[in-house]
Amino acid sequence: MSKNLVPTQSIPGMISVRGAREHNLKNIAVELPRDRLVVFTGVSGSGKSSLAFGTLYAEAQRRYLDSVSPYARRLFNQMPVPAVESIEGLPPAVALQQQKSVGSGRSSVGSLTTLSNLVRMLYSRAGTYPKGMERLEAESFSPNTPMGACSTCHGMGYLYDITETTLVPDSSLSIRQRAVAAWPTAWQGQNLRDILITRGVDVDRPWRDLPQSVRDWILYTDETPTEPVYPGLTHAEVLDAIKQGVPPAYNGTFTGARQYVRQTFAKSQSAKMRARAASFMLATPCPACHGQKLNPEALRVTFAGKNIAQLSALPLKAISEVLEGIRPSLNGPDATTVAAKGIVDSLIERISTLLDLGLGYLQLNRGIQTLSPGEYQRLRLGTQIRSNLFGVAYVLDEPSAGLHPVDTQALLQALKRLLQAGNSLLVVEHNIDIIQQADWLVDVGPGAGVHGGQVLYSGQPEGLRHVKASRTRHYIFETQKLVSGPRRTPTAWLGVEDICWHNIQAQSLTLPLGVMVAVTGVSGSGKSSLVSQALVSLIGRALGQLPEQDMEDTQEQAIEAQTGLPTGRVCTGLQHIKRLVVIDQKPIGRTPRSNLATYTGLFDLIRQRFAATPTAKANKLDAGWFSFNVAKGRCPHCEGVGSVMVELLFLPSVYAPCPTCKGTRYKPEVLAVTLNGKTIADVLSMSVEEACQFFAQEPALAHGFQTVKEAGLGYLGLGQPATEFSGGEAQRLKLATELQKRRAGHTLYIMDEPTTGLHPSDVDRLFGQLQTLVVQGHTVIVAEHDMRVAAASDWIIDMGPGAGENGGHIVVSGLPETVAACKTSRTAPFLARYL
Repeated sequence: MSKNLVPTQSIPGMISVRGAREHNLKNIAVELPRDRLVVFTGVSGSGKSSLAFGTLYAEAQRRYLDSVSPYARRLFNQMPVPAVESIEGLPPAVALQQQKSVGSGRSSVGSLTTLSNLVRMLYSRAGTYPKGMERLEAESFSPNTPMGACSTCHGMGYLYDITETTLVPDSSLSIRQRAVAAWPTAWQGQNLRDILITRGVDVDRPWRDLPQSVRDWILYTDETPTEPVYPGLTHAEVLDAIKQGVPPAYNGTFTGARQYVRQTFAKSQSAKMRARAASFMLATPCPACHGQKLNPEALRVTFAGKNIAQLSALPLKAISEVLEGIRPSLNGPDATTVAAKGIVDSLIERISTLLDLGLGYLQLNRGIQTLSPGEYQRLRLGTQIRSNLFGVAYVLDEPSAGLHPVDTQALLQALKRLLQAGNSLLVVEHNIDIIQQADWLVDVGPGAGVHGGQVLYSGQPEGLRHVKASRTRHYIFETQKLVSGPRRTPTAWLGVEDICWHNIQAQSLTLPLGVMVAVTGVSGSGKSSLVSQALVSLIGRALGQLPEQDMEDTQEQAIEAQTGLPTGRVCTGLQHIKRLVVIDQKPIGRTPRSNLATYTGLFDLIRQRFAATPTAKANKLDAGWFSFNVAKGRCPHCEGVGSVMVELLFLPSVYAPCPTCKGTRYKPEVLAVTLNGKTIADVLSMSVEEACQFFAQEPALAHGFQTVKEAGLGYLGLGQPATEFSGGEAQRLKLATELQKRRAGHTLYIMDEPTTGLHPSDVDRLFGQLQTLVVQGHTVIVAEHDMRVAAASDWIIDMGPGAGENGGHIVVSGLPETVAACKTSRTAPFLARYL
């Protein structure tokens, strides 16, 4: 057991919880010490977060908001009032949760940490101005203000360009063959084509052979003429029909391709449509500011020989070095020097906190949407450490997520600083290194969902050793290796050369196929850039399988995605791969209507079984009647949601069961149909585990639900909205869905940190599923920080040696034993523990 951060003797006070019933918590009572590092452990879905966030933090927030004016209360994102009888001794709380980074396309690391404010003040007060130039205010150094933004690109740094090449990628096609790829598919595209026929354009002639004036009008006109449309007729036949007074099928309005793309991108309510429109728009660096976002005056001011855009583009570690280098010269008594020294000292101190958290590779101008949830949370943690608050309970959600073991040590030191400042730490965590540093452990379980929700142990760590029901204790007190069997020999090799993307420059590698490959390296070393971006892009393009645009992206991100792609080439071995499958942690549903049953496709089979019952046949109810997304069978009052929202002006909105269908989602005639005594609503309310038993005699359904259960998701409900799934749950559900397909042909599976958010026992289960894919003859590549997974893999590619500009290189590639023996690898010492 590692040494505790703070001695556990003489605990001054306790947080006392009574009757906690949030989510799956079973009326629990627990005592927690204040001013200590309290770690909540337990398998995924056991109820840890329900206790830490859903109960403790939610109650702390409720109490604080009670002291805020009702008007101001509306501005907060309020959590539901927790189901708990009483909580005593609860200090004010700050939550730092795992979440997808939010903010506009202008939000950056600098704005999140407020470092940009200090940098702008530094340039305003202490910058070197050209002779005769007046001093600028700090706002003039911000691309988000009218005074500072480049007047050409309005502070974005790039301009949108829509060209003939983007709108018509293949000029050998005719308009009938959809040469104008930017136009919509299906009926609307046919409508535009038929309008051109009416106007006399030869839609069967290759695009490149059309007169330039015709092509320019089709693509760039702002006119919107209305023309009679006669589907299926030639231009001559259309003229004849008009001459004879034959009424058209309808009158259609024409829209030029560029205008259609702009309107769709700006106004469409569909994220998918906006992303498609973005694919026809090319973002190019602004010619006025060259991508630096600021007006010429601001860019003429320098500090330490760099303008503010150049300084903001440096990694935080490099900025700190620049400031440290100039600090000794700031000794003068004049006001400018005194101001500069104060700002430089503050910047160095604030950046040092972020360096301690392993974030020195991030740039001030990096958009926060590009950050991983772990990076985002650690940036906020660094801001809290600097705030010097006292007597606060910080509630953290897996702060070690996305961290290499060497970076975890720095995180522990940052947590220690919060404790020493007189605060309490309530941490939900799976990382053994963090758990072993706890002053107090709360183990929740024993299982997930309905099988969890109990406090198995609450006390000093050593006491958990004797709790037999705990699934955590074995991993804390013993070194648990993953059972992987003998290492497999590659069946073939895939060669990729000259990879360039982010901090990876001109790297080449040879990937073994038919085995499991782990890509390791410190945080920011280039693992995700290599695995999730460069390899996905290069191999996908070589196979003709372009990865889809993330529908969660903002409009700005969708455009920026077009600014560049990883470069390199697949030089050998492509013939051995049939398809590429990326299994990530992005959400699987954008609305509450998406759930586990619909995502896996098993709901289609269930609806077909209900439609095949005698009652359904007698009432002529086909499978569509059993979908809550189709009007004919769903409840008309709640439209198949099952609940209605009650708006409370100054309190969180309340969702109540629909008074018409009582929460069942369906019309009475649909609920009259039963399958083995259960209605369709009953089935949706089942857990995966219950569905396994209910459909045990249905081979396709039994196999599907069993696969999901083996992924450790037996506790999830079939009708549970997909929007409630964590990133880890979403990724495991994607994996389970993939395993159901039993693909033929060699598939290359790529996953980025699949163990994030998983208890060690769930990692064991996940690793077994990944091994199943390899046994079936496929290749699995994972970017991973879990050393147990890396040690049990067949091959390791270690990136580094450091982060950011100090990383991006393949340090060593080979068997785990080879990597563990590499003196220059920062992964090697931690890997050796599990070999």
